[in-house]
Amino acid sequence: MHRAWWVALVLCGSAVAQDYPSKPITMVLPFPPGGVAEIVGRPLASIMEKSLKQPIVLINRPGAGGAVGMASVAKGPADGYTILMGLSSISIFPVSDRINGKTPPYELKDFAPIALVTADPTVLVVRADGPYKTVKDFVDAAKANPGKINYSSSGVYGTLHVAMEIFANAAGIKLFHIPYQGGGPAVTALLAGQVEASPQGPAAAIGQIKAGKMRALASWGTERLKLLPDIPTFKELGYDAEFYIWTGVFAPATTPPAVIQKLRAAVKDAATSEDFKATMEKVSTPVAYLDAPEFQKYWDKDAARLKSALEKIGKVEEK
Repeated sequence: MHRAWWVALVLCGSAVAQDYPSKPITMVLPFPPGGVAEIVGRPLASIMEKSLKQPIVLINRPGAGGAVGMASVAKGPADGYTILMGLSSISIFPVSDRINGKTPPYELKDFAPIALVTADPTVLVVRADGPYKTVKDFVDAAKANPGKINYSSSGVYGTLHVAMEIFANAAGIKLFHIPYQGGGPAVTALLAGQVEASPQGPAAAIGQIKAGKMRALASWGTERLKLLPDIPTFKELGYDAEFYIWTGVFAPATTPPAVIQKLRAAVKDAATSEDFKATMEKVSTPVAYLDAPEFQKYWDKDAARLKSALEKIGKVEEK
């Protein structure tokens, strides 16, 4: 009797997977409209719809730097009908909340990684009319004026804040952090002369760099950006500073394996398609597709690097 029940359960599970998807899928974007999650998520979802033969509805669920939307998927139904377009900041909140004595809204193990889609190293930018022509100029000034040179970021413990502190730690300098409500306002603050520097995703900065309003000093990648071939990496300048703003698709961890498999196939078809690559090229964002097993290794390594950086930043008193 017990064996018959088990066989029935397995058959029922595979039947559910065979029928999947039989209704529209929701892709949660844990940020306001217009950010990286939407720039990547919208064209990806529209191509995924073709192989899944169901609509994918994008929903912006911002709040707490992305933690609200991410937690809603982690704690949501694990049936494949709610998926997440997450950013590298997914790895930050479980660590930063513990540092501040709070209970994290989710754990990394609550998610099943489906695929890495894009990965861009951050770029250190300053105003083109400012005093810093090279990273050496910037570091020398910071050493001469500890804690005086300020920079803008997308928020406390956000990806830009963490990237800059990884560099500051590697360079042995102290900077003054001014958090804003997103990457866009952080660029505006730099252009308006309210701050002296800002770490930014290449796609967010390239327009202002080409227009001659901002100067890029270095990138946090392991190799030079095709977009900015004249700009050195921190690594080649001798600083152990590496950081990427990446995008990836996730499902709740307990989603049935057969459903995960269908999602993996759909993301692979979409992310490796010529249509998607062309769309990403228009927004200066190279595709860096990795399937679930390779993405898991990439994510583990990246999360460990972020954990170490966050522990060095420590508790931040929000102003």
